[in-house]
Amino acid sequence: MPHYTPPLRDMQFVLHELLDAENALRKLAPHADIDRATIDAVLEEGGKFCAEVIFPLNQSGDREGCTHHADGSVSTPKGFKQAYDAFVAAGWPALGADPAYGGQGLPHLVHSAFMEMMNSANQAWSMYPGLSHGAYNALQAFGTEEQKNVYLPKLVSGEWTGTMCLTEAQAGTDLGLVRTRAQPQADGSHAITGTKIFISAGEHDLSKNIVHLVLARLPDAPAGTKGISLFIVPKFLPDANGDAGARNGVACGSIEHKMGIHANATCVINFDGATGWMVGQSNRGLNAMFVMMNSARLGVGMQSVGLAEVAYQNSLAYAKQRLQSRALTGAKSPEQPADPIICHPDVRRMLLTQKAYVEAARAFTYWAGLAIDREHKHPSEKVRADNADLVALLTPVIKGFITDNGYECTTLAMQVLGGHGYIAESGLEQYVRDARINMIYEGTNTVQALDLLGRKVLADGGAKLMKFGKVVQELLEEHADNPAMKEFTDPLAALGMQVQKLTMEIGRKAMANPDEAGAAAVPFLRVIGHLVFSFSWCHAAAAALRKLDSGDPFYRAKLMTARFYFAKLYPESHAMIDQARSGATALMEMEQELF
Repeated sequence: MPHYTPPLRDMQFVLHELLDAENALRKLAPHADIDRATIDAVLEEGGKFCAEVIFPLNQSGDREGCTHHADGSVSTPKGFKQAYDAFVAAGWPALGADPAYGGQGLPHLVHSAFMEMMNSANQAWSMYPGLSHGAYNALQAFGTEEQKNVYLPKLVSGEWTGTMCLTEAQAGTDLGLVRTRAQPQADGSHAITGTKIFISAGEHDLSKNIVHLVLARLPDAPAGTKGISLFIVPKFLPDANGDAGARNGVACGSIEHKMGIHANATCVINFDGATGWMVGQSNRGLNAMFVMMNSARLGVGMQSVGLAEVAYQNSLAYAKQRLQSRALTGAKSPEQPADPIICHPDVRRMLLTQKAYVEAARAFTYWAGLAIDREHKHPSEKVRADNADLVALLTPVIKGFITDNGYECTTLAMQVLGGHGYIAESGLEQYVRDARINMIYEGTNTVQALDLLGRKVLADGGAKLMKFGKVVQELLEEHADNPAMKEFTDPLAALGMQVQKLTMEIGRKAMANPDEAGAAAVPFLRVIGHLVFSFSWCHAAAAALRKLDSGDPFYRAKLMTARFYFAKLYPESHAMIDQARSGATALMEMEQELF
């Protein structure tokens, strides 16, 4: 049976020793009174909820799955409803939301850390309330005051949950192909008709109402993405008191049978003249939906941090107690018939790969969480704008690089257990299956790579990338006179220079042939991912060096993991640079019939 212990020590290291969260957040007016004790207390209690309430439901929920009934309703696995009621009663849905709508007003950074633990404990369960945050963000940014007053308090409290209804059978990445129709009604509402697929948490028995945010076309809408509008379509229409009233024309046609996340209802949702209300301007629906999509992409990155962490914990525990063969340098446990497999070099490679990727991902995503707080709450307009650019630049890296690495970590964890990892009892094969979707939904990782290179880097002449380059340069200058940091800062500086040259080279090629950008995009994303992780490990190594004399083995382990990253994982960036430079010819010259 698997186990999970919230990694509070490393979370606190990132929050307080890398980010200095208390002082950083106190510069933001809404968090002027925040303190370390509050942050730690919230996460400690959150960790207890995750480990004690939802983690025990992870395997059983996977085995049972969801049940679709003839009336279109869906039942979640045993215990899910009770866990959700406890989640709502404890106020967890309101953690990072605006107090004006009943939220607790805590920083996004704290909410991100809590989400990591939720996903370690039970990704499928966490998706039910998880999408509500994206719906909340979209309505807060683009909803009318009436819409905000009706829907936001219910979403914040957890009484209602939200979904994101984009995909149709013919319209996945290309939302310009959406066919769902929105017919204006005399009362200002719209009749929504069409079918959406792959809708996570699209129907369930956890909350009193489900608020669907739906992309659809008006009768006179122009073709393509410029003709898409966004609508609120609740499962139950709000009554005069703002509570769930009459049933709307929304029904679950079926639930998908999937590789993983079995306990989350992935639904086909049919809209049959359902009543909906427009959010934002007509034919500008993608502007509002991208607020929700970007929130979801950051959330998916956190899903993979969580899964990689729990998989690492279980493979590490197994490696310490599983006896197989003797160490190559002689018996390490002579009193035992064999040595624990953690003695073997390649088992250590697998464990350290997981540890290095998980800890860098945690540092990176929490850093991004603080940037989001600064983007929305810092008193300086320039600081807000700079952080908005950094978040925009790095969102596809969080979604793409971290989920790729997260899947690798779960497969390595399963490999450490060997045949026992392939058997369901260990729980490792479930983490592999669950992690695989993270590379696909909310925009495949190839789409993230195209977004990073095309929209976030080349489209503005590298301006956003240069802002991150300035952050890297500041760290390098801070440690320029510290010889103990050279083993970390030198490779970071070298990669920064290589990224500049690579970006200019790809930009020149792409101006002549756009396929060059398409061919370079995926390796380019991994190069930027390693730049970010190198930055994170430099930052962590500096903090560890400062405390090395304390005698706390935590800091020694942190320093050794940083060294492993630069020795064994960082070199991938060189191969990815070669791939990105190799051009489009080898991909595009072969005629289709030769495949």
